[in-house]
Formats: sequence, structure tokens, C-alpha cells
Amino acid sequence: MILLTEGESMSRLFDLDWQLLADSCLMIIAIFFLFLILSYFLFNPARKMLNGRKEKIQNELEIARQAMENAQSLKAEYEAKLKEADKEAEGILSEARKKALASENAIVAQAKEEAARVLDRARVEAELEKQKMSDDVKREIIFVASLMAGKIVSASVDAEMQNQLIDDTLKEMGDKTWLN
Repeated sequence: MILLTEGESMSRLFDLDWQLLADSCLMIIAIFFLFLILSYFLFNPARKMLNGRKEKIQNELEIARQAMENAQSLKAEYEAKLKEADKEAEGILSEARKKALASENAIVAQAKEEAARVLDRARVEAELEKQKMSDDVKREIIFVASLMAGKIVSASVDAEMQNQLIDDTLKEMGDKTWLN
């Protein structure tokens, strides 16, 4: 307990007088205006900067999303063009194969025709050669027969008889003998 002496009066814990209240009110008003000034000069620019960054980031995200969509559509378009190019290349290769096959068939047919012409020409030449050889053999036989006949009958046969003997000999032999 607190004992009080006669000269001492009881003092308050807080001296709430009008001066303290006025100072407190002025301090509260000063702090409020300081808050308003700081808010205007410090907090608002910081908010504006943060809102600006937020909007910029949102715009960049939107641009990136649009760029991604464009890239995907271009990718799909290029893939379609690649498929079309593959189909076109396959068509060109198929057409080239068909042309090569047709060219091959034409070359084979031409070679067969040429071979047939060569064979026909060889047959004709062989036939001509055979005919020539047959004529040569006939001449040789005539010559040999006339020599033989000339020796045998040279003393007793005259020229008319000699010609008759040659003709008879040729008739007996005939054309079939020369062809063998």
C-alpha cells in the first residue's frame, strides 16, 4: 500500500489534461496526413508499377498464347503440306515407274523386231548363198563331166554327140541332186 503524507496529493497515473489530448489529436492527424502523403507519393506509384507489371505480364502471356496457337496452326498446315508433298512425290515416282516399264516394253519389242529382221535377212542371205553354191557346183559338175566325156569319146565322138551326152547326164542327175 501506498502511504500518503500530508503535503502530497494523489497523482494520476496518466495526466490527461487538455494539452495532452490536443497533442495526441495533432499527432494522430499528422500521422494520418503523413500516411496520405506516403500513400500518394510512395504506395500509389508502387501499386501503379505493380499493376503495370501485372498487365504487362498478362499481355505477354496472351501474346505468347496467341503465338503458340499460330505456331500450332502453322505446324498443322506444314504437316498437311508435307503429307501432300509425299503423296505428290509418290505419284511422280509411280508415274516414272510406269514410264520406265513402258519404255522397257518398247525397247524389248524393238529388240525383238530387230532380231526378227536380222533373222529374216540371214535366211535370205543363206538362201542366196545356197543358190550360188548350187550354181557353182552345177558348173563344176558340167565342167568335170565334159572333161570326162571328152577323154572317153574324144576319138570316136564328134561335137554334136558330146553335147548330147552332157544334156543326158544333166537330165539324169536332176535339180534335186544339186540341192543336197
